[in-house]
Amino acid sequence: MTEHTPNLKAAKITGGVATDQRHDSAHKHVAGTAVYIDDMPEPAGTLHVGLGLSNVAHGTLKNVDLSEVRSAPGVVDVLTYADVPGENDVSPSGMHDDPVFAQGKVQFHGQPIFAVVAETREQARRAARLAKIEYEELPAIISIWDLDTEKDKQVASPLTLTRGDAAAAIAAAPRRVKGRMKLGGQDHFYLEGQISLAVPGEDDEVTVYCSTQGPSETQHLVAHVLGVPSHAVTVEVRRMGGGFGGKETQANQCAAIAAIAAKKHKRAVKVRLDRDEDMTATGKRHDFAIDYEVGFDDEGNILGVDYIFALNAGFSADLSGPVGDRALFHCDNTYFYPNVHAKSAPLYTNTVSNTAFRGFGGPQGMVGAERVIDEVAFAVGKDSLEIRKLNFYDPMGAPGDRNLTPYHQKVEDCIIQRIVAELEESADYARRRREIAAFNNNSRFIKRGMALTPVKFGISFTKTESNQAGALVHVYADGSVHMNHGGTEMGQGLHLKVAQVVAEEFQIDLDRVKITATTTAKVPNTAPTAASSGADLNGMAAQDAARQIRKRLAAFAAEKYQVPTDQVVFLPNRVRVGNQEISFNDLVKQAYLNRIQLSAAGFYKTPKIHWDRAKGRGHAFYYFAYGAACSEVSVDTLTGEYVVERADILHDTGRSLNRAIDIGQVEGGFIQGMGWLTTEELWWDGKGRLRTHAPSTYKIPLASDRPKIFNVALTDWSEAYEPTIHRSKAVGEPPLPHGMSVLHALSDAVASVADHKICPRLDAPATPERVLMAIERLRAEAAPKK
Repeated sequence: MTEHTPNLKAAKITGGVATDQRHDSAHKHVAGTAVYIDDMPEPAGTLHVGLGLSNVAHGTLKNVDLSEVRSAPGVVDVLTYADVPGENDVSPSGMHDDPVFAQGKVQFHGQPIFAVVAETREQARRAARLAKIEYEELPAIISIWDLDTEKDKQVASPLTLTRGDAAAAIAAAPRRVKGRMKLGGQDHFYLEGQISLAVPGEDDEVTVYCSTQGPSETQHLVAHVLGVPSHAVTVEVRRMGGGFGGKETQANQCAAIAAIAAKKHKRAVKVRLDRDEDMTATGKRHDFAIDYEVGFDDEGNILGVDYIFALNAGFSADLSGPVGDRALFHCDNTYFYPNVHAKSAPLYTNTVSNTAFRGFGGPQGMVGAERVIDEVAFAVGKDSLEIRKLNFYDPMGAPGDRNLTPYHQKVEDCIIQRIVAELEESADYARRRREIAAFNNNSRFIKRGMALTPVKFGISFTKTESNQAGALVHVYADGSVHMNHGGTEMGQGLHLKVAQVVAEEFQIDLDRVKITATTTAKVPNTAPTAASSGADLNGMAAQDAARQIRKRLAAFAAEKYQVPTDQVVFLPNRVRVGNQEISFNDLVKQAYLNRIQLSAAGFYKTPKIHWDRAKGRGHAFYYFAYGAACSEVSVDTLTGEYVVERADILHDTGRSLNRAIDIGQVEGGFIQGMGWLTTEELWWDGKGRLRTHAPSTYKIPLASDRPKIFNVALTDWSEAYEPTIHRSKAVGEPPLPHGMSVLHALSDAVASVADHKICPRLDAPATPERVLMAIERLRAEAAPKK
């Protein structure tokens, strides 16, 4: 021990919260040394799986002849529904409508009917093509555009939100507009496809290494399929090569198939889909048909609005019910509706079952809200930004009553006014708006457009029980720390942020904290890493665990050195005990020698939230994240081709845990949202075959598609309204809707061909073809009538 002399300039720890730290695996990603499941050394004797997929969209299975498949070189076994030892179901919704293997009928083109287990992956895939299957084809529903939301089949119960009397308000409004928007889906296009490696253990045990966002759900469903208790199944994932929601439920089928084969043959089994199989057989972002009617006054104040959000669920429920719910939760975006009626309709089609995708229906709800704003703006002849600001919720602290959402939750933390005002100034909106008008007046073929769109995103799972997390923290006798929690790493930097939280609690350098693989054997019953809640939930759980250990260390030090516990202070890499100091490592070693417990399980559940779906009321979200984006585009009116000239984003992450990581999330979210709304077009032919099933036919944004000028900033004054982890805010999903600014900038450019007199009603994705068609339609509508 040494005498302590106060040092006001004492060094800080390296890598605590609110410091810019690189992603813990960034150097491994660049060097190619990050270990994904397909990089793991295969156990001796590993078998491989190839899937046999349906080649009709809807039909009964008359005859399934697999004799040639079984006799093909290298084939060890062929699995069908009859080989499932438990229940032939991997439905996450409890609807029992999502089989591991088709049984008696197929409901979409590409549905797995059987699996080939062979010595090599090549042998398994080649053998799968030898099946002879006879179908009795049935009528297939491929799209939702012509379906009736009242009469046609829905896969889950719809949700209705109501406040006030929308119908009466619309009928009495001085002005009314009614319309429909078609909004396309999106493929996740993660770099690492669906993959699982199952390794059998003793008795009924199996370990599954799986690229999944929900290890606990995968564990429970694999156990369900095997007919064993959950304790027999361990699921582990160190990292994913992207997820974006596509591995929240869709990973379960591959995991189940690998586990069935592994237990049956007592050998390790790997399932890895190639890109075509992955895009064909796994769900996507839901496409929506959004019907709306709005009543408003001559100034542009919205008086009442009525929405129907019809979504293409695909053949089974999956998460379509909750996705439709969240679309309704965000149909207000940042706007107060005095009277509102909104209803979802998760419609059945004979396509792959759609699933979670970054934003989980929220972005689709916001796009509907922004279309309504555009309709009002064009009707009253004002800049759409003026109409947006006119209809904002009351700002935080305002005494007004314009703060109640359609689901009757008060918006208490609204800061969108300040964000928009700051972005208007930093993006020089007013000057550029004038310059764009002048440019368009003097340019015959190239037209420019600009839009500034806001975002309000609710943070929490609307499934209340999902708002919990666990963590496990060990402090070893040498002072090093082992951290494990229930969240999964898919490139978003979650593990790093949680490690920073633990380092901050112990006041030790970040490199003293070991990040380990997520496993159900250490932290049970966790929520999927989704809903942007990973850092909020797991950070709090890890903080709880670390604080338990720190409290024990403080009590031990106080007793050993005979000082009050409030005189035990954790300083950077050391601890002050009274007027003396000891290194953190030495204190830990002494605590170990005195048999002090140096391990703790932490837990956290989100407070305040509650939701009554039957009544359509509740405190659905713990808080809201905000942001705004301003984008400018140039459109060739002869071809419909366009470029994004500039994008400016100001986003709210509260007191950011790691601004470097958060800025990357905002940049990536914007680009992904822009891709969804512009170039990423899913297309099924008349027989229900997905034709955009590979990089050659499906256009994600390239590096060359990024804005020529791209300015991204985080608010430096915001903090979470509620006591979140270090008053930070979620950043996974909220930035994606910033891509709306590009869609509306394109709409603004298109509108210029008709002197901004007609709302372009530009559907998404706004491909060059769709932009060109909108231009031609507006020119025809604006032309003098003969």
